[in-house]
Amino acid sequence: MAQETPAHQPSQVVLITGMSGSGKSVALHALEDAGYFCVDNLPPELLLSLVELDKTRPNSRLAIAMDARSAASLPLLTQHLASLRERGVAVQTLFLDASTETLVRRYSETRRKHPLSQGLALQLDQRRALVDAIELERELLSALREQAHVIDTSLLRGPLLQAYVKSFFAAPAGQLTLVFESFSFKRGIPGDADYVFDVRMLPNPHHEPALRHQSGRDAAVAEFLQGQAEVQQMLAHIRQFLDYWLLALARDHRSYVTVAIGCTGGQHRSVYLVERLAALFENNWSTLKRHRELDAA
Repeated sequence: MAQETPAHQPSQVVLITGMSGSGKSVALHALEDAGYFCVDNLPPELLLSLVELDKTRPNSRLAIAMDARSAASLPLLTQHLASLRERGVAVQTLFLDASTETLVRRYSETRRKHPLSQGLALQLDQRRALVDAIELERELLSALREQAHVIDTSLLRGPLLQAYVKSFFAAPAGQLTLVFESFSFKRGIPGDADYVFDVRMLPNPHHEPALRHQSGRDAAVAEFLQGQAEVQQMLAHIRQFLDYWLLALARDHRSYVTVAIGCTGGQHRSVYLVERLAALFENNWSTLKRHRELDAA
């Protein structure tokens, strides 16, 4: 017999997980500011009980942070999330990631110990022990990462991460969310990208003195790129690719797709294409846009 949905079932449950040192506390504070009831480091065994307890608050929104300290119970967590979805609860999962180099630097700056480093403490090389702990954590959390929306925080400051988190969870739940992100290849490919398009071969407004200090969001730069046949052809090809595959991705129960567009500096061509693509797809899909280099400036 199908289980009845409680009258006051929470409208939304958000799970924040990811690598230790990637910014989970910052993300949780952002959701707390947005009106979520937040719980940090909840053992997976208590998830269903917490949701059941909270159902007495109509239209409540829960945000729960978990990490590798609950590694032994992660299979149980997957079962609990599936159970909540079967009850009609809107469950969203956010995975915060960062490069190993970034995580090592952050731990070195704060002088905190990695939660999985205790068993590796006998190694003489402390940096090696830390890297081993980080790689072990990646392995333990890999299944959760595959099911979540990923934000690479390697180059993000706290306020920008908070803004990204708030904008993401403001998007309608229960449907595929399409994220367009511009970036500079000089600073590396975003670790959260599902698809990456390299547009460095396109005409570069940087070589036009009047446009050099503007961005792809400025009208003059947009007008210049609008007049370049190669740029419009690239736009058409990316649009055609997404038009063809997005429905298939949605049928495969994908909730999040991040499309990264990269150029040399992340200022002109990639920014222009992200703006255009977001405008083209926003009527049919839940759409967000990010400009990694411009937002961080």
